[in-house]
Amino acid sequence: MAQALLTAVVIVAAWITRIAVTELRHPGTATAQWAFLRDGRAVSAGALAAVLLGSVGWLHVGVEGFVWALFAAVLTAYAVSVLRSR
Repeated sequence: MAQALLTAVVIVAAWITRIAVTELRHPGTATAQWAFLRDGRAVSAGALAAVLLGSVGWLHVGVEGFVWALFAAVLTAYAVSVLRSR
């Protein structure tokens, strides 16, 4: 479990660091990057992905599957928000 959790944390930390560096170079971009959290459809799609992938992941591999399902849910919400804004 520790390896899956550590890998997910490193990926999330890299994503947040990338957003922070972009914000330093171009002020105001972080708000646009985190806007997916205010998009109702994107959050709903992410929640649905979390429930579906989390239940399957939990049944097959336990906590590691649930951690990756949460990560996939955040990416799903982000992708839905980006696609809706275009």
